[in-house]
Amino acid sequence: MAEQVEYVVVGLGAFGSAATYQLARRGADVVGFEQFELGHVRGASHDTSRILRHSYHTPEYVGLTVHAYDDWADLERDSEESLVTVVGGLDLFPSDSAVTVTDHTESLSAHDIPYEVLDSEAVRQRFPQFRISPGVTGLYQQRSAIVPAARGTATMQRMAQAHGGRLVERCAVTGVRDRGHAGLEVEAGDRTYYCRRLVVCADAWTNDVLTGLDVRLPLKTTQEQFSYFEPADPPAFSQGRMPLWIWQGDPTFYGFPCYGEGTVKAAQDCGGPQVTGDTRSFEPDAGRQALLADFMSRTLPGAGSPAWSKTCLYTLTPERDFILGLAPEHPAVCIAVGAGHGFKFTPTIGRLLADLAMTGECPVDIDSFRLDRPALVDPPPIEQWAI
Repeated sequence: MAEQVEYVVVGLGAFGSAATYQLARRGADVVGFEQFELGHVRGASHDTSRILRHSYHTPEYVGLTVHAYDDWADLERDSEESLVTVVGGLDLFPSDSAVTVTDHTESLSAHDIPYEVLDSEAVRQRFPQFRISPGVTGLYQQRSAIVPAARGTATMQRMAQAHGGRLVERCAVTGVRDRGHAGLEVEAGDRTYYCRRLVVCADAWTNDVLTGLDVRLPLKTTQEQFSYFEPADPPAFSQGRMPLWIWQGDPTFYGFPCYGEGTVKAAQDCGGPQVTGDTRSFEPDAGRQALLADFMSRTLPGAGSPAWSKTCLYTLTPERDFILGLAPEHPAVCIAVGAGHGFKFTPTIGRLLADLAMTGECPVDIDSFRLDRPALVDPPPIEQWAI
């Protein structure tokens, strides 16, 4: 059986759901495919919370965060749901941090984003939950926020359907062929779909989808995990008293105030083993949980002990910059990979993917994320993942 459709989106995690939503919102004939059930826990778009922040190490990312705040607000208006919870954010820089506080402050200043630089004593006075050494510098940005992961993705799926988009779950895309001026041929389930443009947001399965186009990207998928801690005094870790935070050391850690319940979520960034989307385990690693618990006991001693842990996937590029653009040899194919820090940008990535799919052009400078950049064409031997 064959069907003609204008746009096909592969993968209905955060990015794919956002792209389907934005295309449907513009009146496009779009169908999105998800190989698992909608809202599954096999990728990177599940669980409760993600960080939304302006604080980044390059002006390009800070500029993209400005769009992200606007696009989250737009999604809130369209869906009539409250999705952004502002709690303030604290980056903590030890003296040997991989990225410096100056990288962040200069990038924030380039976009006139206000911030405060705090010495260790000022951090302890304002946020007594932290126990840090004198050599640590804090960077506070008042607009940092929490956005919901599973609920945010489900909201975009709901709105995609409300605007006329079709979402097909439990239906894997098993083949893609570029027919040149005739468009693309996509095999999914027992049907063949002929479309004008294809949007690939398959994360850990990206290269599987692109096999038929003879495209392979230098991606590395790791299994990460996060833990929920039970503080003896939950109000001390509540929103308004406790910010979200990132420890910009090696290893890098991050965490949240209480969000929806009396637990504190924390995780190590980029510390997990290499896996594939199909071979990963769902079992948290006890050694990595112990490493996180040790850091928390020294830095946030009141957070208590980990009550439970969960897993997710990071699909990483060599230098950890996004992939966002058209495939060089296949200009009808748009590809996006979030490199383990993309959820905060989800409504913006969806909007830009819709622009690329509909016009072949993007209103925002995404040159650093193109598919033919040196790091993807000739991957460097050293992978630098600090953000």
